[in-house]
Amino acid sequence: MPEINPAAKPPVNPFEGMNPEADVALSSRVRLARNHSGMPFPGFLDPETAQDSIRRAAEALTPHGLTLMRMDSLSALQRLTLVERRLISRDLLKSPERSAVLVSGFDAWDASAAKPGPREMTLSVMINEEDHLRVQAFVNEFNLDEAARAAFEADQWLIEKTDIAYDEEFGYLTACPTNTGTGMRASVMLHMPALTWSGEMGKVTQAVSKLGMTLRGLYGEGTEAQGDLYQLSNQVTLGRTEQEILDDMRSAASQMMDWERKVRVALRAGDKIALEDRLMRALGVMERARKISAKEFMQRWSCLRLGACMKLIPLRLSALDRLLTSAQPASLQQSAGETLSDEQRDVRRAAMVQQAMKE
Repeated sequence: MPEINPAAKPPVNPFEGMNPEADVALSSRVRLARNHSGMPFPGFLDPETAQDSIRRAAEALTPHGLTLMRMDSLSALQRLTLVERRLISRDLLKSPERSAVLVSGFDAWDASAAKPGPREMTLSVMINEEDHLRVQAFVNEFNLDEAARAAFEADQWLIEKTDIAYDEEFGYLTACPTNTGTGMRASVMLHMPALTWSGEMGKVTQAVSKLGMTLRGLYGEGTEAQGDLYQLSNQVTLGRTEQEILDDMRSAASQMMDWERKVRVALRAGDKIALEDRLMRALGVMERARKISAKEFMQRWSCLRLGACMKLIPLRLSALDRLLTSAQPASLQQSAGETLSDEQRDVRRAAMVQQAMKE
């Protein structure tokens, strides 16, 4: 199939500045669930003890460059921006008066500053969500080892300054028994439009379940797979070592990536007109529309990213992947510096998309 609309742009390398797995894997994350020894789990904390939990975490981590953000000191827009950046979960917002997050890695409010590239690291520590501490390390590539290294480094900083609840038989003690043991969840964000469009995701879900894994949406448990994006993560933390979890996750993610690539090849070898039409429609809307809703953006974005990966649309993945965050409702308003109506957001999103596509 010839490149779509080749006269519109000079030839570009869609993977410039990205690693080879970027066609399917956007990022890796390692999360550690930890709790203060001798302190009730967050669901039973009184206000004073909740503040003590925040203080202990801040004293351990702020000397290492993390910035403390208390939820009750942030605006509703700022809180949602942090959710969109995946720095916090929506569950952390249920009790803002007793929860906080420690962040390092980039400007939490400037989505354009987070330029995806190899080994870019972000560290986030949620305080008083389901557990006292949720240490999360993200890297913008398929690199679980690097994410694990950063997470366990932060874990060591905590251990040096505060007593962590640990049992010789059961491992790290957590509010939910499914996290007991290593307390570790490893995950990879995968873009799998070909498997989704071909109706293969049911088979994929069954396959990963047999491997002790699960697939979730863009923002984790209970969220839908917007933009054909899925988080692949381990389910079992007890009775497995950290290295075993990482090895299993790496193997499962590689299998998913290979599966997605094979279906992409099949799509290209099959009904070329249907594939080209789908991609060209997305390209036309994203290049010309004056308004783009958040839902339509995710649908069209997935098409553009697939087209770029298949070298059918001359766009760079780095520009598209930045849009994944900056075009979301709260992040978009945060960058505008004001609260916008739905229509104003849609207009601004369209302009932002078209500017990014010129990069």
